[in-house]
Amino acid sequence: CLRPFAATAARRRQRCRTFSSSCSSGSNSIPPLPVVYHPLFSAPQLAPGHRFPMQVFRIIHDRLLSRGVIHPSQVHVPPSLPSDQELSLVHCPDYLSAFSSCTLDEQRVRRIGFGAATRTRALVDRTKSEVAGTLLTAQLALQHGLAVSTAGGTHHAFADAGSGFCILNDLAYTAHWLLARGVLQRVLVLDLDVHQGDGTAAMCAASPGIFTLSVHAASNFPARKQRSSLDVALPDGLTDEAYLAAVAEVLPGVLSSFRPQLVLYDAGVDVHEDDQLGRLAVSDAGLMRRELLVLDTCLGAGIPVAGYVGGGYAADLAVLAERHMALHRAALRMWADHGL
Repeated sequence: CLRPFAATAARRRQRCRTFSSSCSSGSNSIPPLPVVYHPLFSAPQLAPGHRFPMQVFRIIHDRLLSRGVIHPSQVHVPPSLPSDQELSLVHCPDYLSAFSSCTLDEQRVRRIGFGAATRTRALVDRTKSEVAGTLLTAQLALQHGLAVSTAGGTHHAFADAGSGFCILNDLAYTAHWLLARGVLQRVLVLDLDVHQGDGTAAMCAASPGIFTLSVHAASNFPARKQRSSLDVALPDGLTDEAYLAAVAEVLPGVLSSFRPQLVLYDAGVDVHEDDQLGRLAVSDAGLMRRELLVLDTCLGAGIPVAGYVGGGYAADLAVLAERHMALHRAALRMWADHGL
């Protein structure tokens, strides 16, 4: 049962007290921010040297726990994977059938970018687990006001084909799922990955209940952009202040005019100055400021947020995981600041 984020401040404080009394050790209480993870997120083994950081999702989860950023009691695992019938809400049945049976044609395999691994059960299950995790994160955000995943943001997938390491579009599916079941009437997909969320834009264009906002590098992939509800195309080399100003300029207006009941936030870190596939120049400090800006702006407007790690590319996966973890650290801070 999904309970919209409309609890009073008193109820939110009571929820924190209840959690603290049952989960605290000594004088330190554990904030109950929901964090979503599935072991399948990093299950497939890609060819050595492959640029997609498949193992980073496991590393994010493990480092969050080992560094005491979160407690095991905060981790939520999707109970099941979506069926092809469920996924046909947004994806073409023939595409789903070919993918699930590991028989995708060579052209579509090349466009996805995972090579031979695309036709393996491990990648099929991994892809569906990510969709399940994204939906669960949204459900938890509606219940608690804020939730974050350790994966998610497959924004290049289209209804009938994958692209750019994205096979099924978890953001589009989750937004449409919530609308189709009458849970919500308005969902904002906020995409701050360095690459435009082209698949999400295309798959949500016909739905007046979904607003897609993409702030991305103008010259980066994909070469052929789609039309989001609002696109903010940035020049190469943009640094912290100009980048943050661009986000701060558009987000409040969209929240005010569209009045979303939930924000699905793709917090891609490929805007980082050292990202292998990015063309912007945001620092570590800039990433943290961005996450705090987005979460504080949305939560301050009374709008729940589901956060996803999005894209990010680096040879050192520990370094990359730390960049992604800015989302989780910022979420913990905003959880406390907003009394969730």
